[in-house]
Amino acid sequence: MKTVFFAEWEQCDAILMALPHKGTDWEYVLEEAQRQYRRLVEAFTTAGENVMLLVDDVDAAEKLMSGIPAERLTLIKMEYNDTWTRDYGPLTVERGDRRRALDFGFNGWGLKFASDKDNLVNLHLKEKHILDDGAYRNMRGYVLEGGSVESDGHGTVMTTTRCLCSPNRNGGLTKAEVTERLHEYLGAEHVLWLDYGALAGDDTDSHIDTLARLCPGNTIIFTGCRDERDSHFEELLKMRAQLTLFRTKEGEPYNLVELPLPSPVFDEEGNRLPATYANYLVTPRNIFMPVYGNPTLDTLACQSVRIAYPNHNVIPVDCKTLLRQHGSLHCATMQLPGGILSDVWR
Repeated sequence: MKTVFFAEWEQCDAILMALPHKGTDWEYVLEEAQRQYRRLVEAFTTAGENVMLLVDDVDAAEKLMSGIPAERLTLIKMEYNDTWTRDYGPLTVERGDRRRALDFGFNGWGLKFASDKDNLVNLHLKEKHILDDGAYRNMRGYVLEGGSVESDGHGTVMTTTRCLCSPNRNGGLTKAEVTERLHEYLGAEHVLWLDYGALAGDDTDSHIDTLARLCPGNTIIFTGCRDERDSHFEELLKMRAQLTLFRTKEGEPYNLVELPLPSPVFDEEGNRLPATYANYLVTPRNIFMPVYGNPTLDTLACQSVRIAYPNHNVIPVDCKTLLRQHGSLHCATMQLPGGILSDVWR
């Protein structure tokens, strides 16, 4: 039975998010972080998207989200370690005529952070009859984060060697061994392995969604760097060179669209944070683009994405606060296609 791993732009019934609370690493800037999440939810719902928001305190969340249309926002009381639902939310595949919500293992990006509660979120969503019981599949014996894999919806998966072959994920499997698992679990017929590309401050071991994204029409959008003085220049130049060698299943080269590298952003101690425009969320109608307060580069990034998605609305969302915990917009969201949600959640 053929398995197909959905492309992000194909369908989205709801966007799964998790609100910062005192028990997360956001505590030191909690009010700012919650305002950031309010900003995201407002952008999504205004554009017609539905949001499922995990919260630890329903009353406080209702107050924070006051004014958001109730029909667009569902609050779900849940325990969780952190807010990066991209990496512990379910991955959706289709097998035959049934869709499956695959609940892979999450171990805090290679045992860097606590993840015991995050790792159980999808199971609890099933127990609360939000994820359909028949669609849910427990895959937690294999560690796989949503931000580490890109799909074109037609059997091609793009990922990075640094992440998927990490010894702290699944014991340091080889590319060939991981390729076998991506075929078995996600139906990958063609795997593009990116060996280069890394952003300063990135905790994920080079998640693909910080570097390069698959798009319709055999197109890849990628993070570039044109400043030879920037510490990222050599690594991203090698990445770009490798992308030019990538071929589709049919043996054709990809159309490449370069995104600018955002201006450097630093934390309070002077450490560079992993700002990237590649960390956008795409739904069937909209692209939600992280921007960082540089009008020239922010505008260029939005214009570049329109090349690959000429019929989408490109909606910029200020995401500077998300950088403070080393993530951005895509990291904070997971799209949930139809067929994996029960009727109860509405």
